[in-house]
Parts: sequence; C-alpha cells; structure tokens
Amino acid sequence: MRTSGLAMCLSAAFGCAPVVAQEPAVAETQVAETTVQAETETPPQQPTAETETPDTPATEKPATETPKTATESADEAKIAEEPAYVRVHEVDGKPNALQTATVQFVGQPGTRYDGAIVDLVGVVHIGQNEYYTELKEQLSKYDSVLYELVAPDGTRIRPEDLEERRSILASVQTGMKDMLNLEYQLEKIDYMAENFRHADMSPDEFVEDLEKRGDSVWKMIARMLGAGIASQAKTGGDAGLLMAMFSGEDRPKNMKRAMARQLVDIELVTAGMDDANGENTLIKGRNRKAFEILKEELDAGKENIAVFYGAGHLPDMAERLENDFGMKAVQTTWSDAWDLTRN
Repeated sequence: MRTSGLAMCLSAAFGCAPVVAQEPAVAETQVAETTVQAETETPPQQPTAETETPDTPATEKPATETPKTATESADEAKIAEEPAYVRVHEVDGKPNALQTATVQFVGQPGTRYDGAIVDLVGVVHIGQNEYYTELKEQLSKYDSVLYELVAPDGTRIRPEDLEERRSILASVQTGMKDMLNLEYQLEKIDYMAENFRHADMSPDEFVEDLEKRGDSVWKMIARMLGAGIASQAKTGGDAGLLMAMFSGEDRPKNMKRAMARQLVDIELVTAGMDDANGENTLIKGRNRKAFEILKEELDAGKENIAVFYGAGHLPDMAERLENDFGMKAVQTTWSDAWDLTRN
C-alpha cells in the first residue's frame, strides 16, 4: 500500500461518510464527514468513559525526530497547541484503547447564553458496537443534536438507504470495518431521532466556499495527502501496518494498534491545516455553518445541545464557543472507540 493510499484510508475512517437518497425532509445526498455534539442539562455519563475536569482537553504534542525547516516547525508547533479530542490511551505503557472526547461547555455568568450547556462530541466513523451503543444512549438525552453531513439542508439518513447507495469512501470504511472487526457509524446511530438536526454545508455551499477563496477540492486533497505523508514519515511509514496485516490470528488487534496512532496524527494535522489565507472549507467553513444552526437552537431556548462531529473539527469549535458564545470548557469525558487489547 502506498503512503497516499494509506493516508486516504486513515482519513476516511475519521473524516468522510456517504450520503444517501432522501426525500423532502430527507433530501438526496453525496458525501458526509464527522459530526460534533453538545450535551444535555444534566450531562449524560458514558459507562466505559473516563471523566476529567480541565479547562481544556489534554494536549498531545507530536515529537520531532529530524531537523525541520522554519515553516515545518511553525506548523508542528501550531498543531501541538491544539487540544486533543482523540487519543490512544495506554495502560502500563501499552496501548489500551483509541478514545474520543466529549467536552462540556457552559455559558458563563453575565453572558447571553448564561447556564446553557453545549457538548462537543467527537466521533470516529468505524468503532466497536459498545461505543455506538453508548453514544446512541448519550445523544438521546439532549434537547438537540447537531450532526455533520455535507448534504442538502434537512437531510436525514434512513437505514434502508445505506445498502442502496454507497460511495467509494463508504466502501473503504466498510472494508476497514470488516478487517478490524468493528462497526460502521451510519448503521449504528439513529439519525432519524426527533432531536437530530442537520448542521452542515450543502454540496453547493461547500464548492462555493472553496471557489470564493481560490481553493479547490483537489488542492484540499493535496494538503490532506501531504499531512498524511508527514504523519507517516514521523511514525515510520507502513512497516508496522504491513507486519500487522500478516500477524495471523491476532491480525485485527495488531492492525487496530498500528492504525490507531496514525489516525490520531492524521486528525491532529487536519485540525491545524489551513490554506494560504489561514482558512479552510473542510474544517472552518463547515464549522461556521454548524454554529449558525447552534445559535438558532440556543436563541430558541434550547439549553442542552450536542454538536456531533469528527474530532478534527473540535479545536476550532472550542475557540468559537469561548470567543463568540461566552462559554467555558468544564469537563472532558473519554469514550473507548476501539479496544486495543482484543481482536
């Protein structure tokens, strides 16, 4: 497998989900990505999760092994400063679980949204069944769940559409799911739930935002591939993954371990990846659209909201909550997406 191919596979696991045929309130779709959520008035606790109460989530800093140019060092420093919303949790120095974070933000006294709760809920698109069972239970307790999907406004994902229409990225994701003995997010989360609301760009809005800034899908993909190449150079390339692929009965476990750290690196790099103007449609543009919907929900009086997005979106969203909504992070809860101790 070439580096670029692996980078696309890793990015697919976190970043892109298919969109399926829908009708009026269930419109036709094309390509989806990760989603962020906000939490209820009494924040739901996840059974297998760890809870922390820092001002911001823990930060994982990528190590540097070879001399870097000034530009590369500046880029890595920016990424290192980003709070981590996905991590590999270790026990006794050994990888134990790939985890995603739910970070609770509360409106501060004297601000417009005093007392309102917004949870940023990071998610991966392939994970173990228990992970999605817990997420589904957690999401059911919010007043509103704002979810990610590059699709026409109002799109809902119906279970019967999943088998009828699958994009290339969806095929990659389902292939990874089967290889790793994991499950597929779109098949496990109930997107038809009454409290779910689409909060993302339409395909036309996505393209228009790119063109407005002189960007393009191909330039964006090139930046993502560059991030993947840099990540693999740091972690030693495909050697560990190739060894895991031929490791016999323990192949699923060994492959999950080999891929988990690379997935974390890809997500952190993507979170800090801007174009020449310091903007990007993939993260910041879509986050702006999501937060327009968030403002509508808060202004309508909803006080317990989840933003259900991929982990790469959350650092920018956290800044928006603090700077534009007068909110502060009060608690981080970690959930096990992949158990790295079992097949």
